[in-house]
This record gives sequence, C-alpha cells and structure tokens, in this order.
Amino acid sequence: MARTTANFRCTECGWTTLKWAGRCGECQSWGTIVEADAPTRTIAPARVAASRAARPITEVGVESAARWPSGIAEFDRVLGGGIVPGAAILLSGEPGVGKSTLLLEVASRAARQGSRVLYVSAEESVNQVRMRAERTGALSDNLYLASETDLATILGQIDQVVPQLVIVDSVQTVSSAMSEGLAGGPAQVREVAATLTRIAKERDLPVLLVGHVTKDGSIAGPRLLEHLVDVVCSFEGDRQTALRFIRSLKNRFGPTDEVGCFEMTGDGIAEVPDPSGLFLSRSSSPVSGTCVAIAVEGRRAIPVEVQALIVKSAAPQPRRVVNGVDSSRVAMLLAVLERRAGIKLSDHDVYVSTVGGIRLQEPGADLAIALALASAQRERALPHTLAAVGEISLAGEIRPASSGRQRLAEAKRLGFSEVLDSSRHNLSDAIRRAFMRAAPDLVQVPDF
Repeated sequence: MARTTANFRCTECGWTTLKWAGRCGECQSWGTIVEADAPTRTIAPARVAASRAARPITEVGVESAARWPSGIAEFDRVLGGGIVPGAAILLSGEPGVGKSTLLLEVASRAARQGSRVLYVSAEESVNQVRMRAERTGALSDNLYLASETDLATILGQIDQVVPQLVIVDSVQTVSSAMSEGLAGGPAQVREVAATLTRIAKERDLPVLLVGHVTKDGSIAGPRLLEHLVDVVCSFEGDRQTALRFIRSLKNRFGPTDEVGCFEMTGDGIAEVPDPSGLFLSRSSSPVSGTCVAIAVEGRRAIPVEVQALIVKSAAPQPRRVVNGVDSSRVAMLLAVLERRAGIKLSDHDVYVSTVGGIRLQEPGADLAIALALASAQRERALPHTLAAVGEISLAGEIRPASSGRQRLAEAKRLGFSEVLDSSRHNLSDAIRRAFMRAAPDLVQVPDF
C-alpha cells in the first residue's frame, strides 16, 4: 500500500515543499502555500521508442519553423517576423485598450489570406463580435465565430472547424470541468492554459490568448500562465490618446522588449510604421524649456520631445510634477544640476512632461531632461535642430547610452544637425554648448 505524505503546494506557481511555509520559495508570494495530500507512488521506467531515443545534440537537425505573416507588420515585428506554428501567444492589457479589436483584425487578415480561423469569444456573443467586425471591415467567410466558456466545448469546436489559427478571448473567462473553482481562479486558469498549449503543440496550431490584468498592471491569475505560453505581449495605451504600444515581454522565437506602434481610429486599429513625428511638438519656432531625446524602444530609435516648466514657488515644499518620465530620475537630475552645474532649482516648482504620452524609462534621456530644465530656468530656447543623448551620473559626467550609432543615424535621418552626447564629458560643458546654439530670440506666449 502506498505511503501517504503531506505535501504543500503553491497555488500561484505550483512549487511544492514537504513543510508549510508562509512564503513561496519560487515566486515569493505570501499566503499561497496550501496542503495537498498525495500518495507516494513509484513510477516504473517506460520503454523509449527508437524514434524518440535521445541523440547527441550535434546529430539533431536544425528545422526552422516557417513563420507566416499575420498581415499586420507591427504585430509581426513584435513576434519576431510572424506567427510560428504551434506557438501559444498571450496578449494582455487593460480593459478597453483594444485587445479584442487587434486580434479580430489579425483574424480577418489571416482569413483573407486563405487560412481558416476560429475566434472564440467567452465575453461577447457572436452577434456582438459580428457588429464590431462589420464596423472595422473584418468580415470574411474563412473566419468562424463561437461564443463558448466551457473548455471541452471549445475543443469540440476546434475538432469540427479544423482551423489554422485559434483565438480565445479570454483565458480568464474559460472554465474546465476537470478542475475545481470558478473561472479565473488559479486552478482553472492553469488547466485551461495547459490544455490549449498542449493542443497547440500537438497539432502545430498557433493559439492566441487574451489575458486580463490586475490593478497593478500584472497578468491576472497564477504566474505559471506566463511560463506555459511561448510569447507574452503587453498591449499598452492611454485612454486620453489614440496611440497604442505592443511590447514583447517574453518570446521564445525572437527578440524580447520589441515594440509595435498602433493608432486607434473610428474604423478600428491602424498600424504606425514610422512613429518619428508623433512625439514632437508642432511649434514652428523654438520655445524655452524643450529638448529632443533620441530614445530606443526595442530596436527602434524614436525622437521624443521633453518639455519642462519652472515657476517660482511660494510654498515651503516646491512641487515636482512629472508625466511620462520617472519622478525619482528627475529628482536626481535636479540635484545634479544644482550641485554640479550651478543651476539652483530647490525653491522652484518643476514640471516635466513628454509629448504624445510616451513614457521614457531609459537613462539615455537624462541629458535631454537636464537641458530642458536648464533652458526653462535660463529662459533661452534651444534650436529645433539640436538633440541630446546620454546618461548623467551623480558626479555630473555624461555616460554613453546604449545603441549609440542607431540613435545618431536616426537623428541624422530626421534632420538634427547636432547631437549632444558623451563626447561632452560633463554636464556643464553640454549646457554651455547647447546655449551657444540657442536661439537669439525667446518665443513668448501671447496673451489672451
């Protein structure tokens, strides 16, 4: 008779331990260790077929999976060149950002290329999906719709339609009778994702899954969901703007941290192949407090205009308001400007923002932010033909940013005649050089 031992398992990632612990040793989650009694069994070794016998790695042939394009170049760019057969792709994002609209467009373009596509909506009826498809022009005879929330019924739909692409919207709303709990729970999400991933591998059938996010922006459900799938993409965007970004967070078949640009329109979603002019102001004359940074998103160099405004503060604690940049990074740059460059800003209200709603997370934008702050404090406008790239240290030195040649090439292509970078060894030298190129006349804001 098998001897029963008490095992404890993490409900988030599946990590097991013999003793109870308050914190998971794998995913570091608190309060997720539960007791799971399981009999200890001895597994007999199975006979391995000759076709599945292990071979030296040097004798294994390289068979590259043929990617097929989805018809959306920006989406293919994030995936690494197209959709790989048998891949499980997870697309997450906030409610209303446009996940379903994007995947419906992917489904329609794949159907127009002759592929049979099954779109399973667990949140909307087929009539609602049909209305959105008619509005966005995504109608095709090869696109099959189904509204199902049961995993077994979805597998039956796959056997009946025999598609070349499956889209499930969303994985948190599908439940399985083989697992306990409500739809969206850790056990249900794990069972549904594991089953769909297994079907994708067995049939070389690419499966696109839609994932919900929590209030802090992470994917809802167990962390095991991200480990099961092959590609994890995040669909981001601000509701106040029409611009949307797809970021590749995990990709077993291509580069990670790649970015695709889209724009939400009344007719659906449209790709933006060259977003160079989306993050620059339309002012014809230079204005004080602005500077252009050449940022790198994935493998793409994008010019981003940084704007700064400095106002004399009457409060004992001056305000520091930022939008699109890191607040702690701006606070550090303010301290470096005051200590190393002699620009006193401790008694001023400081406002820093980016144009277009893009977020600058990389340290390569430090020099542009510092020049925008210096320009706002001195009330001297920098020319439109000047850009800045570089990381600023606490000692006031300018360090080179990554992908320097790519940034310089993009700046030259866009018409920037001078780029301030790490060749200016310190911040004071860079500010002095920038003001030598400053516009002689300051553009004043007219009175209304």
